[in-house]
Amino acid sequence: MTGILKVLVDILSVPALLVAIVAFVGYLASEDKNFSDAISGGVKAAIGFFILVAGAVTLIGPLDILGPMIQEAFNVQGVVPSNEAIVAIALGQLAQATALIMILGFVFNIIFARFTPFKYIWLTGHHSLYMASLLAVAFSVIGMSGVVLWLVGGVVLGFLQVILPAWTQPLAAKVSGTEDWTIGHFSSLSYVAAGFAARVAGGDPDTTSAEDMEFPQAFGFLRESLVSTGLIMFLIFLVPAIFLGSDRNALGGETTWWVFLFIQSLTFSAGVAVVLYGVRTILGEIVPAFSGFADKIVPDAKPALDIPVVFPFGANSVIIGFLSSFVAGVVMLFIMGPIGLAAIVPGLVPHFFVGGGAGVIGNAFGGRRGAIIGGFVNGLIISLGAALLIPALGNLGFENTTYGDADFQWVGILIGLLGRLFGAG
Repeated sequence: MTGILKVLVDILSVPALLVAIVAFVGYLASEDKNFSDAISGGVKAAIGFFILVAGAVTLIGPLDILGPMIQEAFNVQGVVPSNEAIVAIALGQLAQATALIMILGFVFNIIFARFTPFKYIWLTGHHSLYMASLLAVAFSVIGMSGVVLWLVGGVVLGFLQVILPAWTQPLAAKVSGTEDWTIGHFSSLSYVAAGFAARVAGGDPDTTSAEDMEFPQAFGFLRESLVSTGLIMFLIFLVPAIFLGSDRNALGGETTWWVFLFIQSLTFSAGVAVVLYGVRTILGEIVPAFSGFADKIVPDAKPALDIPVVFPFGANSVIIGFLSSFVAGVVMLFIMGPIGLAAIVPGLVPHFFVGGGAGVIGNAFGGRRGAIIGGFVNGLIISLGAALLIPALGNLGFENTTYGDADFQWVGILIGLLGRLFGAG
């Protein structure tokens, strides 16, 4: 990989830097902003993303402890979906193709946004990298290579980065009450399915919202979303701990096991708070910056942002969606083996972030029942999708991990089917 190519990949794969550049250019293009405003806005937007990432890392720490606890307590083995793990493996084989597809995808994203009705600029850089790796693997499995692989992959990535945000725009508008931004996260299938199912089978979102749940006076502390999140996570930790028997005594090292788990639960809740603050900081800069960006570069452009952008609109719904998605993942774990599919062990990271987002969307369309339905639908989709994707990944399909989000899955499956249809691969 050449020096210039590496620099471009380094910038485009870090959402904070990508958002900072867009905010900087947007402010420069605005008639009522000067260079100082552009510097300030770009740096603040980047800091907001780093805050969000810090919160996400804080969240993932407790989840990484909980996942192995569940596997050991209930003796479950199988493929564990993890975008980070499968991308690392894919980059070991197709690093150059992945890098070029990602860069070309960003270029085609701007071209499509400029000359088509789909005026969306994708700002979730790490998901661009993940999708680029999926496209590199899936297209190479069906026989593509070299310039053809790079160009086809770049065009497909750029197209996905405008068409999928258009698909989720009504969901973002329903959740937030504004059309200034949309969702840029490759789990669009889950979110659209969650919204549809919640609308059909949910309740009245105006009268049964999960965010308006009333608690008895003695449990008034549960109205505080961070408090209820920490306590709910503690209960979730306790369940596998009970089944671990005496082995649970080793969980915290020299710290008493239940104290250790309580600390992890509160750490998780703190991570949620940090993520929410980061999202507010990003939106405070990127939305006004986009008015200048849209006027001068891509008229009427809207930013497509990572899924935590919806979390502030449904703190209770995030937890409901996460739990419901995880339950669906457990159900699918025990169903898929008997029907001849790979056993997919629920990966807590996709179930939390995607399930939580599906819960917020489900609540917006169907209230509390919609939040439950939305999360459950996501759990079904990403479990089945992960199992069906494995054959399309060629040699990577023999690894003990795979892509965890719905759009990676259906895109990979579709490419594999097209390859077989036309006799490729």
